[in-house]
Amino acid sequence: MNFRFGCAISLALGCLYPVGDLHAAEGGAGVYLLGLRSSGAGFTPPPGLFFSDQLFMYNGSLEGRVELAGGVLAGGVDADLIINIPTALWVTEAEIFGGRLGFSVTTPFGRTSVSGFVNPFGRTSDSVLTFGDPALTTFLGWNVGNFHIQSGVTGYFPIGDYREAALANVARHRLAADVYTAITWLDPEWGIDISNTIGITFNAKNQATNYKTGIEFHWEGAITKQLTERFSAGLVGYYYKQLTADKAPPPIAAVLGDFKGEIAGVGVQVGYNFQIGEAPVSTRLRYYHQFSAKNHLEGDSVFLSLSFPLAVNR
Repeated sequence: MNFRFGCAISLALGCLYPVGDLHAAEGGAGVYLLGLRSSGAGFTPPPGLFFSDQLFMYNGSLEGRVELAGGVLAGGVDADLIINIPTALWVTEAEIFGGRLGFSVTTPFGRTSVSGFVNPFGRTSDSVLTFGDPALTTFLGWNVGNFHIQSGVTGYFPIGDYREAALANVARHRLAADVYTAITWLDPEWGIDISNTIGITFNAKNQATNYKTGIEFHWEGAITKQLTERFSAGLVGYYYKQLTADKAPPPIAAVLGDFKGEIAGVGVQVGYNFQIGEAPVSTRLRYYHQFSAKNHLEGDSVFLSLSFPLAVNR
């Protein structure tokens, strides 16, 4: 498989976004999922249709206090997630400012389980298996030599299955936008990929709970090496920091105070490329361990992904 085209296929999953990471936002969860972008994040595939499916698994805990739903304050929170993230990606023939125009759409589905100390009930738990909020991304991509840049915005729409006042939810039930730019330096001769992504997430108020999550910053990076035509391996990481505090309704606001989250994660990635007939298929396995948490669940996550083209314009 052509190495550069294989990276394009891997990007058809690597730059696909959504479901929710766990931090000092409402429900202990934000709309942007840390770790979704890794190697090849700045690379835009050739015009065509692509499909990817990612399985995200997470286990974490938070010793502090978090507002889990409208008026529900919990402490000593433990969370387990298993989320499936199917995404369709369309890269068009159109160019704007020299960049290729593309779109993607995602609808997450999975199970969230949360437990914690909730007054006046003591230790209690909740779980749900359902659909999350869908996300739509619009982006432009520039591929110039070994440098690849992609910039875009992902919108999250509060139409998923949301249960008000529940401890566990897959949907976040708030309109949000994540603005990002990803840059990849890719040397196909040496098989080295160095990728960096920065993004800022802006959140609207949750109309069901009157809770507004603050502005969030995230960085993700990856250094990977193509070891053979099929195998690759490397290091991955991310850093998250909430730039502005949440705005909670009383009396939650008085308890939480300046509730801003911060977390870092580091891990490894292995990849395997193969072909089914003429179609190149890319698989990736990533593991992250979180540390230096502040007002943020801290734990471990795994991504298992599969990506392939449906139709490519040659």
